[in-house]
Amino acid sequence: MPANQPPIVTCPHCGKEHQWDTNNRFRPFCSERCKLIDLGKWASEDYRVAQPVEEQELPTPNHQA
Repeated sequence: MPANQPPIVTCPHCGKEHQWDTNNRFRPFCSERCKLIDLGKWASEDYRVAQPVEEQELPTPNHQA
């Protein structure tokens, strides 16, 4: 690939390959549709960012003899 050619990337939603274009306002997505679908998944909580559980939040075992 020549140095002056933009890299080819894959859309995170549909998997379509497209050129990385800094003029594409939807990047890293290939289109507005793919960007909005992804945003909708975040809004409906289909995607979540895990938060580490802190020690004090762990339940203590109830030992009965």
